Amino acid sequence: MIIKSYEINKKDIKNNKFFLLYGKNQGLIDETINLNLKPKLSKNIYFYEEIEILKDKGSFKEKISNQSFFEDDKLIIISRVTDKIYDVIEEVVNLNTSKIYIILISNILEKKSKLRNFFEKNENTICIAFYEDNNLTLARIALDFFKKENINISQQNINLIVDRCSGDRVNLLNELQKIESFCLKNKRISTEDLMKITNLAENYDLSYLVNNSLAKNKKKTLNILNENNFSPDDCIVIVRIFLSKLKRLLKLTSEVPQNENIDTLISKFKPPIFWKEKEIVKLQIKALNRTRIQNLLLRTNKLELLIKKNPTISINLVTNFILEQCCEN
Repeated sequence: MIIKSYEINKKDIKNNKFFLLYGKNQGLIDETINLNLKPKLSKNIYFYEEIEILKDKGSFKEKISNQSFFEDDKLIIISRVTDKIYDVIEEVVNLNTSKIYIILISNILEKKSKLRNFFEKNENTICIAFYEDNNLTLARIALDFFKKENINISQQNINLIVDRCSGDRVNLLNELQKIESFCLKNKRISTEDLMKITNLAENYDLSYLVNNSLAKNKKKTLNILNENNFSPDDCIVIVRIFLSKLKRLLKLTSEVPQNENIDTLISKFKPPIFWKEKEIVKLQIKALNRTRIQNLLLRTNKLELLIKKNPTISINLVTNFILEQCCEN
Protein backbone atom coordinates (compact mmCIF):
# COMPACT_ATOMS: atom_id res chain seq x y z
CA MET A 1 0.00 0.00 0.00
CA ILE A 2 1.04 3.61 -0.54
CA ILE A 3 1.37 6.06 2.32
CA LYS A 4 2.80 9.58 2.45
CA SER A 5 6.14 10.21 4.14
CA TYR A 6 4.51 12.53 6.73
CA GLU A 7 1.92 9.86 7.65
CA ILE A 8 4.38 7.25 8.90
CA ASN A 9 4.54 8.63 12.45
CA LYS A 10 0.75 8.45 12.70
CA LYS A 11 0.44 4.84 11.53
CA ASP A 12 0.40 1.72 13.68
CA ILE A 13 3.06 -0.11 11.67
CA LYS A 14 3.75 -2.99 14.06
CA ASN A 15 1.61 -5.29 11.90
CA ASN A 16 3.46 -4.29 8.74
CA LYS A 17 6.73 -6.11 8.12
CA PHE A 18 7.93 -4.94 4.71
CA PHE A 19 8.77 -1.35 3.73
CA LEU A 20 10.04 0.17 0.50
CA LEU A 21 11.45 3.69 0.93
CA TYR A 22 12.52 5.28 -2.34
CA GLY A 23 13.44 8.67 -3.75
CA LYS A 24 16.17 11.30 -3.79
CA ASN A 25 15.66 12.59 -0.25
CA GLN A 26 18.15 10.32 1.55
CA GLY A 27 18.16 12.62 4.57
CA LEU A 28 14.43 12.23 5.15
CA ILE A 29 14.67 8.48 4.50
CA ASP A 30 17.36 8.17 7.20
CA GLU A 31 15.29 10.33 9.56
CA THR A 32 12.18 8.21 9.00
CA ILE A 33 14.07 4.97 9.64
CA ASN A 34 15.80 6.26 12.80
CA LEU A 35 12.83 8.08 14.35
CA ASN A 36 9.76 6.21 13.12
CA LEU A 37 10.70 2.66 12.11
CA LYS A 38 13.63 1.39 14.19
CA PRO A 39 12.02 2.25 17.59
CA LYS A 40 8.79 0.46 16.65
CA LEU A 41 10.21 -2.61 14.91
CA SER A 42 13.32 -4.24 16.39
CA LYS A 43 16.60 -3.48 18.13
CA ASN A 44 18.30 -6.42 16.37
CA ILE A 45 19.32 -4.79 13.09
CA TYR A 46 21.22 -6.32 10.16
CA PHE A 47 22.49 -4.22 7.22
CA TYR A 48 22.91 -5.48 3.65
CA GLU A 49 23.68 -4.07 0.23
CA GLU A 50 21.58 -5.46 -2.62
CA ILE A 51 24.71 -6.70 -4.37
CA GLU A 52 25.61 -8.87 -1.35
CA ILE A 53 22.26 -10.65 -1.50
CA LEU A 54 22.31 -11.08 -5.28
CA LYS A 55 25.74 -12.70 -5.07
CA ASP A 56 24.40 -15.41 -2.74
CA LYS A 57 20.61 -15.55 -2.85
CA GLY A 58 20.58 -19.06 -1.43
CA SER A 59 22.41 -18.07 1.74
CA PHE A 60 20.08 -15.11 2.33
CA LYS A 61 16.94 -17.21 1.80
CA GLU A 62 18.32 -19.89 4.10
CA LYS A 63 18.78 -17.34 6.89
CA ILE A 64 15.23 -16.14 6.35
CA SER A 65 13.70 -19.63 6.39
CA ASN A 66 15.87 -20.95 9.23
CA GLN A 67 13.68 -20.89 12.33
CA SER A 68 16.66 -20.28 14.63
CA PHE A 69 17.04 -16.93 12.88
CA PHE A 70 13.77 -15.89 14.53
CA GLU A 71 14.60 -16.42 18.18
CA ASP A 72 14.10 -12.65 18.48
CA ASP A 73 12.62 -10.05 16.19
CA LYS A 74 15.02 -9.06 13.43
CA LEU A 75 15.10 -5.92 11.29
CA ILE A 76 16.94 -6.24 7.96
CA ILE A 77 17.81 -3.02 6.11
CA ILE A 78 18.85 -3.44 2.47
CA SER A 79 20.37 -0.44 0.67
CA ARG A 80 20.59 0.54 -3.02
CA VAL A 81 17.88 -1.86 -4.13
CA THR A 82 16.66 -2.18 -7.72
CA ASP A 83 14.29 -4.47 -9.58
CA LYS A 84 17.06 -7.09 -9.62
CA ILE A 85 16.09 -8.10 -6.09
CA TYR A 86 12.35 -8.36 -6.88
CA ASP A 87 12.16 -12.19 -7.07
CA VAL A 88 13.96 -12.60 -3.74
CA ILE A 89 11.74 -10.08 -1.94
CA GLU A 90 8.53 -11.47 -3.43
CA GLU A 91 9.47 -14.93 -2.14
CA VAL A 92 10.32 -13.59 1.33
CA VAL A 93 7.04 -11.66 1.59
CA ASN A 94 5.10 -14.79 0.63
CA LEU A 95 6.89 -16.82 3.33
CA ASN A 96 4.77 -14.94 5.88
CA THR A 97 7.55 -14.86 8.47
CA SER A 98 6.31 -13.72 11.87
CA LYS A 99 9.41 -12.22 13.47
CA ILE A 100 11.25 -10.47 10.69
CA TYR A 101 10.98 -6.93 9.31
CA ILE A 102 12.60 -5.75 6.09
CA ILE A 103 13.26 -2.17 4.97
CA LEU A 104 14.34 -1.64 1.37
CA ILE A 105 16.04 1.64 0.46
CA SER A 106 16.20 2.77 -3.16
CA ASN A 107 16.86 5.82 -5.28
CA ILE A 108 14.27 6.87 -7.85
CA LEU A 109 11.99 4.04 -9.02
CA GLU A 110 9.99 4.51 -12.21
CA LYS A 111 6.24 3.81 -12.31
CA LYS A 112 6.91 0.65 -14.32
CA SER A 113 9.25 -0.73 -11.64
CA LYS A 114 8.19 -4.27 -10.63
CA LEU A 115 9.39 -3.71 -7.08
CA ARG A 116 7.51 -0.45 -6.67
CA ASN A 117 4.32 -1.89 -8.16
CA PHE A 118 4.50 -4.92 -5.89
CA PHE A 119 4.83 -2.79 -2.74
CA GLU A 120 2.16 -0.31 -3.84
CA LYS A 121 -0.48 -2.95 -4.62
CA ASN A 122 0.19 -5.47 -1.84
CA GLU A 123 -1.85 -4.82 1.34
CA ASN A 124 0.88 -6.38 3.48
CA THR A 125 3.63 -4.03 2.30
CA ILE A 126 4.21 -0.29 2.67
CA CYS A 127 5.61 1.91 -0.09
CA ILE A 128 6.73 5.48 0.63
CA ALA A 129 8.13 8.00 -1.87
CA PHE A 130 10.56 10.63 -0.56
CA TYR A 131 10.74 13.73 -2.71
CA GLU A 132 13.51 16.31 -2.64
CA ASP A 133 13.34 19.09 -0.08
CA ASN A 134 12.98 22.63 -1.33
CA ASN A 135 14.69 25.65 0.21
CA LEU A 136 11.53 26.56 2.12
CA THR A 137 11.45 23.16 3.87
CA LEU A 138 15.16 23.32 4.69
CA ALA A 139 14.86 26.89 5.98
CA ARG A 140 12.03 25.77 8.28
CA ILE A 141 14.18 22.93 9.66
CA ALA A 142 17.05 25.36 10.25
CA LEU A 143 14.80 27.95 11.88
CA ASP A 144 13.30 25.36 14.26
CA PHE A 145 16.82 24.25 15.18
CA PHE A 146 18.03 27.78 16.02
CA LYS A 147 14.90 28.50 18.08
CA LYS A 148 15.32 25.27 20.03
CA GLU A 149 19.02 25.95 20.70
CA ASN A 150 18.34 29.65 21.40
CA ILE A 151 21.02 30.71 18.91
CA ASN A 152 20.86 34.27 17.63
CA ILE A 153 21.11 34.26 13.81
CA SER A 154 19.75 36.46 11.04
CA GLN A 155 17.36 35.25 8.35
CA GLN A 156 20.02 36.19 5.80
CA ASN A 157 22.47 33.77 7.39
CA ILE A 158 19.83 31.02 7.56
CA ASN A 159 19.35 31.51 3.81
CA LEU A 160 23.13 31.31 3.35
CA ILE A 161 23.27 27.95 5.14
CA VAL A 162 20.36 26.60 3.11
CA ASP A 163 21.89 27.76 -0.18
CA ARG A 164 25.15 26.00 0.63
CA CYS A 165 23.27 22.73 1.26
CA SER A 166 22.39 22.32 -2.44
CA GLY A 167 18.93 21.03 -1.46
CA ASP A 168 20.33 18.20 0.67
CA ARG A 169 18.85 17.60 4.12
CA VAL A 170 21.81 15.42 5.18
CA ASN A 171 24.20 18.29 4.46
CA LEU A 172 21.99 20.69 6.40
CA LEU A 173 21.80 18.46 9.49
CA ASN A 174 25.57 17.91 9.44
CA GLU A 175 26.21 21.64 9.31
CA LEU A 176 23.68 22.37 12.06
CA GLN A 177 25.57 19.93 14.30
CA LYS A 178 28.79 21.85 13.64
CA ILE A 179 27.06 25.13 14.42
CA GLU A 180 25.65 23.68 17.64
CA SER A 181 29.17 22.75 18.80
CA PHE A 182 30.52 26.16 17.77
CA CYS A 183 27.79 27.96 19.77
CA LEU A 184 28.16 26.04 23.05
CA LYS A 185 29.54 29.14 24.79
CA ASN A 186 28.40 31.99 22.58
CA LYS A 187 24.78 31.80 21.40
CA ARG A 188 25.43 34.09 18.46
CA ILE A 189 26.92 33.33 15.05
CA SER A 190 28.01 35.76 12.33
CA THR A 191 28.34 35.45 8.55
CA GLU A 192 32.12 35.31 8.94
CA ASP A 193 31.80 32.43 11.42
CA LEU A 194 29.52 30.54 9.06
CA MET A 195 31.92 30.89 6.15
CA LYS A 196 34.70 29.45 8.32
CA ILE A 197 32.88 26.41 9.72
CA THR A 198 30.61 25.39 6.85
CA ASN A 199 31.97 23.75 3.74
CA LEU A 200 29.17 21.72 2.28
CA ALA A 201 30.34 21.41 -1.27
CA GLU A 202 33.54 19.45 -0.59
CA ASN A 203 33.58 15.77 -1.48
CA TYR A 204 36.11 13.15 -0.61
CA ASP A 205 38.93 13.08 -3.14
CA LEU A 206 37.73 10.95 -6.05
CA SER A 207 41.16 9.32 -6.24
CA TYR A 208 40.74 8.23 -2.60
CA LEU A 209 37.47 6.51 -3.53
CA VAL A 210 39.02 4.64 -6.46
CA ASN A 211 42.08 3.63 -4.45
CA ASN A 212 40.01 2.07 -1.66
CA SER A 213 37.72 0.33 -4.13
CA LEU A 214 40.68 -1.27 -5.93
CA ALA A 215 42.19 -2.28 -2.58
CA LYS A 216 38.83 -3.94 -1.76
CA ASN A 217 38.48 -1.86 1.37
CA LYS A 218 34.73 -2.33 1.52
CA LYS A 219 34.07 -0.38 4.71
CA LYS A 220 35.90 2.76 3.57
CA THR A 221 34.45 2.56 0.07
CA LEU A 222 30.88 2.38 1.38
CA ASN A 223 31.57 5.24 3.77
CA ILE A 224 32.87 7.45 0.95
CA LEU A 225 29.87 6.62 -1.24
CA ASN A 226 27.44 7.37 1.57
CA GLU A 227 29.11 10.69 2.47
CA ASN A 228 29.20 12.13 -1.05
CA ASN A 229 26.91 13.66 -3.64
CA PHE A 230 28.55 12.89 -6.96
CA SER A 231 27.47 14.63 -10.16
CA PRO A 232 27.31 13.11 -13.67
CA ASP A 233 30.54 14.99 -14.46
CA ASP A 234 32.19 13.34 -11.44
CA CYS A 235 31.27 9.94 -12.88
CA ILE A 236 33.39 10.48 -15.97
CA VAL A 237 36.30 11.64 -13.79
CA ILE A 238 35.94 8.53 -11.58
CA VAL A 239 36.05 6.25 -14.63
CA ARG A 240 39.16 8.00 -15.98
CA ILE A 241 40.86 7.63 -12.58
CA PHE A 242 39.98 3.92 -12.59
CA LEU A 243 41.53 3.54 -16.04
CA SER A 244 44.70 5.37 -15.04
CA LYS A 245 45.22 3.39 -11.83
CA LEU A 246 44.40 0.06 -13.47
CA LYS A 247 46.96 0.72 -16.21
CA ARG A 248 49.53 1.49 -13.55
CA LEU A 249 48.67 -1.73 -11.70
CA LEU A 250 48.91 -3.71 -14.93
CA LYS A 251 52.38 -2.33 -15.55
CA LEU A 252 53.39 -2.96 -11.94
CA THR A 253 52.25 -6.60 -11.97
CA SER A 254 53.93 -7.22 -15.32
CA GLU A 255 57.24 -6.01 -13.90
CA VAL A 256 57.20 -8.20 -10.79
CA PRO A 257 60.24 -10.51 -10.99
CA GLN A 258 60.00 -13.76 -9.06
CA ASN A 259 60.41 -13.17 -5.30
CA GLU A 260 60.71 -9.39 -5.87
CA ASN A 261 59.88 -7.38 -2.76
CA ILE A 262 56.73 -5.28 -3.36
CA ASP A 263 58.19 -2.28 -1.52
CA THR A 264 61.26 -2.34 -3.76
CA LEU A 265 59.11 -2.68 -6.87
CA ILE A 266 56.94 0.33 -5.91
CA SER A 267 59.99 2.43 -5.00
CA LYS A 268 61.64 1.76 -8.38
CA PHE A 269 58.47 2.33 -10.42
CA LYS A 270 58.45 5.11 -13.04
CA PRO A 271 56.77 7.55 -12.94
CA PRO A 272 57.27 7.60 -9.14
CA ILE A 273 54.33 6.70 -6.91
CA PHE A 274 53.57 9.43 -4.39
CA TRP A 275 54.48 8.35 -0.85
CA LYS A 276 50.90 8.73 0.43
CA GLU A 277 49.74 6.14 -2.11
CA LYS A 278 52.40 3.50 -1.55
CA GLU A 279 50.56 1.54 1.15
CA ILE A 280 47.25 1.48 -0.72
CA VAL A 281 49.03 0.39 -3.93
CA LYS A 282 50.54 -2.55 -2.02
CA LEU A 283 47.05 -3.58 -0.93
CA GLN A 284 45.82 -3.31 -4.54
CA ILE A 285 48.60 -5.56 -5.80
CA LYS A 286 47.71 -8.15 -3.15
CA ALA A 287 43.98 -7.92 -3.95
CA LEU A 288 44.22 -8.05 -7.76
CA ASN A 289 46.22 -10.40 -9.97
CA ARG A 290 47.13 -9.57 -13.57
CA THR A 291 44.14 -11.40 -15.08
CA ARG A 292 41.65 -9.57 -12.86
CA ILE A 293 43.26 -6.24 -13.66
CA GLN A 294 42.92 -6.93 -17.39
CA ASN A 295 39.24 -7.89 -16.94
CA LEU A 296 38.63 -4.75 -14.90
CA LEU A 297 40.18 -2.61 -17.62
CA LEU A 298 37.76 -4.08 -20.17
CA ARG A 299 34.79 -3.54 -17.86
CA THR A 300 35.85 0.03 -17.11
CA ASN A 301 36.08 0.86 -20.81
CA LYS A 302 32.58 -0.58 -21.32
CA LEU A 303 31.34 1.47 -18.35
CA GLU A 304 32.62 4.67 -19.94
CA LEU A 305 30.65 3.92 -23.11
CA LEU A 306 27.52 3.12 -21.07
CA ILE A 307 27.78 6.43 -19.20
CA LYS A 308 28.11 8.39 -22.42
CA LYS A 309 25.04 6.65 -23.85
CA ASN A 310 23.00 6.91 -20.60
CA PRO A 311 24.07 10.12 -18.81
CA THR A 312 20.84 10.31 -16.77
CA ILE A 313 21.71 7.11 -14.88
CA SER A 314 25.48 7.61 -14.80
CA ILE A 315 25.58 7.88 -10.98
CA ASN A 316 23.78 4.53 -10.58
CA LEU A 317 26.04 2.89 -13.17
CA VAL A 318 29.24 4.06 -11.48
CA THR A 319 28.01 3.26 -7.96
CA ASN A 320 27.03 -0.27 -8.96
CA PHE A 321 30.37 -0.77 -10.71
CA ILE A 322 32.32 0.37 -7.64
CA LEU A 323 30.30 -1.86 -5.30
CA GLU A 324 30.57 -4.91 -7.57
CA GLN A 325 34.32 -4.45 -7.94
CA CYS A 326 34.85 -3.84 -4.25
CA CYS A 327 32.76 -6.82 -3.10
CA GLU A 328 34.17 -9.37 -5.54
CA ASN A 329 36.14 -12.19 -3.96
